[in-house]
Amino acid sequence: MKPIHGDDTIVALATATGTAAIAVIRLSGPEAISIADKLFKPKKGKDRSLFSSKTHTIHFGTIQENGKLVDEVLLSLMKMPNSYTGEDTVEISCHGSPYIQQKIIQLCQSGGARLAGPGEFTMRAFLNGKMDLSQAEAVADLIASDSAASHQLALKQMRGGFSEEIRNLRQKLIHLASLVELELDFSEEDVEFASRSDLKEVIVQLIKVITDLITSFELGNVIRKGIPVVIVGKPNAGKSTLLNALLNEDRAIVSETAGTTRDTIEEEVTLEGVKFRFIDTAGLRDTKDDIEMIGVSKAFEKMNESPVILYLFDVLISRGKELKQDLYKLKSGLNEKVRIIPVGNKMDTVSMYNLNNEFKSIENLFYISAKEKTNIDKLRSYLLSLYSRGKIDANNSIVTSARHAEALKKVSDDLSRVYEGLSKNITNDFIASDLRQALMHLGEITGEISTEDLLENIFSKFCIGK
Repeated sequence: MKPIHGDDTIVALATATGTAAIAVIRLSGPEAISIADKLFKPKKGKDRSLFSSKTHTIHFGTIQENGKLVDEVLLSLMKMPNSYTGEDTVEISCHGSPYIQQKIIQLCQSGGARLAGPGEFTMRAFLNGKMDLSQAEAVADLIASDSAASHQLALKQMRGGFSEEIRNLRQKLIHLASLVELELDFSEEDVEFASRSDLKEVIVQLIKVITDLITSFELGNVIRKGIPVVIVGKPNAGKSTLLNALLNEDRAIVSETAGTTRDTIEEEVTLEGVKFRFIDTAGLRDTKDDIEMIGVSKAFEKMNESPVILYLFDVLISRGKELKQDLYKLKSGLNEKVRIIPVGNKMDTVSMYNLNNEFKSIENLFYISAKEKTNIDKLRSYLLSLYSRGKIDANNSIVTSARHAEALKKVSDDLSRVYEGLSKNITNDFIASDLRQALMHLGEITGEISTEDLLENIFSKFCIGK
């Protein structure tokens, strides 16, 4: 089996740069074994070359330059096509000295290898049919994952769960398109291979599946990047104290002076495997202070970028009617999908009887004491319930890539035109054209249809050694 891509051999450091206990240097391509064989000397005087060794074996020995010892190493041998890239691949595990790393890479270059570009090993894996494009993109997400939830999503996509769903959709569309194309071939004989009502029913089912996938992107995207939660409210409501309580550390400066927070303060915390990004903002009020005005403006920017807002108010000085007006005013200036959670702070200063009477008309209200950390755990649990890991564990696929979501929107538009065409008895050549477009856009997700520019854009975001 000859590799589809890579008539040259590439080399790169596969582990992180810098000093470490060990480092791994990866070679892949037609000369990988030859280059490694010239540098590697097996221990205990063994003469057997790497060419005669079995694939997926590990060898202990040394790397030498003109008979001079460079390092003792473990060498992993993987012969094509049973390797990550589908090509002959050698991985050299050496000591993690930056000097040793660079020396071995330079020796590989002298032997005929060139330095790999960003994501080039994974691009070769894709071009050699070891994975499709959506799985390749999941490799980068897996490397970047920093919470259990983002790791779980990336792992599921890399193992082909999402790809399988796209392939099933594409197969149904191919079958549908073939019926329409057949009718075109026999148009003069007035043959109908499937009734238009049956075709419309299939289109409706496909649109529903695609719509569910598009909707899932909202969840997938925030879990992959972390869920931003903006803390807003009037000055001295206790926003910085709440941030500190949520983080369990003194991150923000707390002061009785109004307007202390002039800029946004952002910190991350992982709750039961889901990463949250809590953002403390400047107090919302009319002000003539230029710096504070910028802080208020930034607060509104962050609110429009966040799916969840904690609106904090002081129960000691706030009134129900005023609070309701503030929430209405805030909601009217934001995206309708934004969830605003009213949080009454300083509950330790007022009786629950008075609170329940004053704010009885406010829905989904939480009472806390940020200073005493009362009900902070309940607030955390509620936030976590909005993005329950149970949704991730379900069999339904979750879209995590903006590129995939955009392609699915195009497929949905194509199929909507097909449905409209079937309803209005538009001729089959127009319907066939829209079905071809839908197939093309689905193919772009898995890489069955791709361009050089697309591949370059995707793999340029990878690290060098992957």
